[in-house]
Amino acid sequence: MKTITGLCAGMFLLVSGAGVGVVAAQDGSADMAGPPKVLIIDREFTKPGKDGAAHEKTESAFVSAMSAAKWPTHYFAATSLSGRPRALFFFGYDSFAAWEKDNHDLQKNAALSATLDHANVADGELLDEITMSVFTYDPDLSLHAGGIVHDRYFEISQYHVKPGHRAEFLELVKLYQKGYANIPSSNWAAFESYYGEDNGGLYLAIAKMASLAEDDASMNDDKKFADVMGPDGMKKVRELTASSIESEQTNLFEFNPKMSYPPDEWIKADPFWKPKAAAAAPAAAKKPAAPAGQ
Repeated sequence: MKTITGLCAGMFLLVSGAGVGVVAAQDGSADMAGPPKVLIIDREFTKPGKDGAAHEKTESAFVSAMSAAKWPTHYFAATSLSGRPRALFFFGYDSFAAWEKDNHDLQKNAALSATLDHANVADGELLDEITMSVFTYDPDLSLHAGGIVHDRYFEISQYHVKPGHRAEFLELVKLYQKGYANIPSSNWAAFESYYGEDNGGLYLAIAKMASLAEDDASMNDDKKFADVMGPDGMKKVRELTASSIESEQTNLFEFNPKMSYPPDEWIKADPFWKPKAAAAAPAAAKKPAAPAGQ
């Protein structure tokens, strides 16, 4: 991830440069064109040495159970390439009412609930911590939002806004939208925390990449932004950043289809979302029978 030296503390510039985009809605009526109105992110922090194939194995039980039940609500996973080892699971809904209906329908399905409870026990042996947060999409703070079916990575930047300084933060975002509006590769989807441990003053900017080569290609975008803004605009950006942002962090995640339950439309559009089954181990060679009399 590029750094922005001498311009500002980072803000949406951190997520803008690499052909970015959004989370696509995941409920049964979703298409692949844009983000969900309600986004739920489950974070599973794995114990040392318990990520990778070990976590993929326990998560496959959830995928198998949802597939067998033909459950209409889909989700996808991404695993961390920076920060603490963890997997993120993204669930999208058109509304809070749709989320409620999904929860109630699951509770009524005794067989599926029992299977998921059993899978949770096995999965929990690998985990150090689990958190769940609920976010709402804000199209007014986003830029060039689009689908992710052909992408492979997320950059997720989180910003804690200082209490009482939301107006300055929103003004700052508008400056970034203006500065990046004519840079086609620069896009982001903005979400505001609604429920969870970080609700109140927390914003996410979710960026997508088809390849990390897009990060390399975006290295000059900060200069393009500065040229658009001019000296006075950049001075304003620095002032608003200092006055409105309490803290920020950006991390990189890679999509993991083995831990995902994507809609059929995604699988038809890109075979990446239906990974091939592991090849069976070759059969052991049979020991030749001993000649008679030996």
